[in-house]
Amino acid sequence: MVAANVAWDPTLDIYEASRDLQRAQTQPWFTEYLHPTLEEYFKPNPANHGSYFIGWSSTDETFWKENYQIWMAALREFDRLGGTIGAGEDSGFIYQMYGFGLIRTLELHQEAGFHPLKIIQQATGNNAKILRQEKLGRVRVGYLADLIVVNGNPLENLKVLYPTGVDEIKDGRMVHTGGVEWTIKDGIPYHGPTLMKEIKEMVAKARSERASKAARQ
Repeated sequence: MVAANVAWDPTLDIYEASRDLQRAQTQPWFTEYLHPTLEEYFKPNPANHGSYFIGWSSTDETFWKENYQIWMAALREFDRLGGTIGAGEDSGFIYQMYGFGLIRTLELHQEAGFHPLKIIQQATGNNAKILRQEKLGRVRVGYLADLIVVNGNPLENLKVLYPTGVDEIKDGRMVHTGGVEWTIKDGIPYHGPTLMKEIKEMVAKARSERASKAARQ
């Protein structure tokens, strides 16, 4: 694969429910940001792709924890041999939400043994290389200035990239920080908290409408 210049985007997050179903089902951002349409799709249903967690056992999870160790070891070896590794989430099923799943996959890259700086490279420069978008992924003269402004240092804690932020201890007090403050795409700035507020309202409205419809029925 390395000799043939084949890249590897492992999407480590998408099967994590297999090794820890309870964690996957109770992610904190589900409360306010999980749209009811996607929530319904997440429910165990043999007719839905990826909805197979009926009767999932601790034995199943133990096997999958071992699978992850084998998977991550192969990923490290691929990198050692000079392979190009990208970062993606494959969200939209198995309890992974778009955006949130990407940050989780970065955390799993760290669990696999990669330094945060290398993980950022995998998610930016390497992804651009894989997509043959050579004007993306780096901060350089002549490149497109697509940037994010984050409240915190992801090299110290990748969790600051979560849209909902993270709680940290500073000067003996707990403070809520992190989150992407601004996304700059094609020179246009988008305010992260404003977008999150709009999504939260959209989800609340959809849930209200679904509840009203169910009551009428």
